[in-house]
Amino acid sequence: MSKVIEMERKVTKFGNSLGITMTEALKQIGVDMGDTVTVDVRESTGEIVIKKANKVTLPAGISSDFMDTLSQVMEQYDETIKGLKDR
Repeated sequence: MSKVIEMERKVTKFGNSLGITMTEALKQIGVDMGDTVTVDVRESTGEIVIKKANKVTLPAGISSDFMDTLSQVMEQYDETIKGLKDR
């Protein structure tokens, strides 16, 4: 069972941006300086979920540009692709 840690922080200004400090929370999920995270904004509930990004090594011959293009095509044709699986 996962441990829930509640924190209360004030939003402050960092340069031209707004932000909060949460070093201990990031340590809890194994995030360190320079790591990449994903941010999921759930507007309907007012939640922001931060997850440590999974690092993926692409196979030889597969470029990140190809993966970006593939992701765009899959997103654009998502309903079509889902419809094809049922045929």
